[in-house]
Amino acid sequence: MKFILCFARLFVTLQPEMCTRDDLKVDLKGLQEAVTVFRYHLTDDYFEAIDAPDVREGELDVTLTVRKASQFFELDFHTEGIVHVMCDLCLEDMEQPIVSDDHLLARFGDTSLDEGDDVVTVDENEGMLDTSWLIYEFICLTIPIKHVHAPGKCNAVMSKLLSEHSAARSSEEEGEQQIDPRWEALLKLKK
Repeated sequence: MKFILCFARLFVTLQPEMCTRDDLKVDLKGLQEAVTVFRYHLTDDYFEAIDAPDVREGELDVTLTVRKASQFFELDFHTEGIVHVMCDLCLEDMEQPIVSDDHLLARFGDTSLDEGDDVVTVDENEGMLDTSWLIYEFICLTIPIKHVHAPGKCNAVMSKLLSEHSAARSSEEEGEQQIDPRWEALLKLKK
């Protein structure tokens, strides 16, 4: 019995400590290996460079594995680290852990055609795929809709104001629970 073993050569690119948008561009036309791995360390400079609307600070490590096939490229992103977001209760910054594994396909072709959510079309003449915004979208999709400090970690002053406001609001709502006299007469008919 014959065993055929295929080994894909692995090419690792380590990016410098400060990562710019140009560092996050992948030259798909220039890839010679079957599997290429890129590692990026993203800091606050990254969020500033892409002019991120929701997340402004963080420190993340991204591993991008590109598998070259005949018609397309498989891109696997593994993102791990921490971003700073605003707490929904006390409005102070909080650390939100991020762990994300995402998969995309890329192909050369007409960029005006919409392929769908998991296929990216790259202009063949250019051959460059800018992953900076893709990585940012993966980060944002990992952040929960509601982000709140762990119990007891919120700003004490803001928590007190919130509870006072909530208590005042509850008492107002209880006062509003009285039934309108017009409806009260209808309730008597119902009984």
